[in-house]
Amino acid sequence: MTVADMNRLEQAARIAMGEFEDSEASVPMPPIPQASQRLLALGLAAVILAVVLFQLAY
Repeated sequence: MTVADMNRLEQAARIAMGEFEDSEASVPMPPIPQASQRLLALGLAAVILAVVLFQLAY
């Protein structure tokens, strides 16, 4: 299966799922508190750093 085929399948699935979308799904999410954003950013940076160090070690 080529990349173009996969892209067409993904697009068809998105169109098909759009017909069954809930009304609640279109409700915007509440904003994330700043402290949570910082914690999320710190966690993401730690994961990236761990992956980089693991790649360098092996």
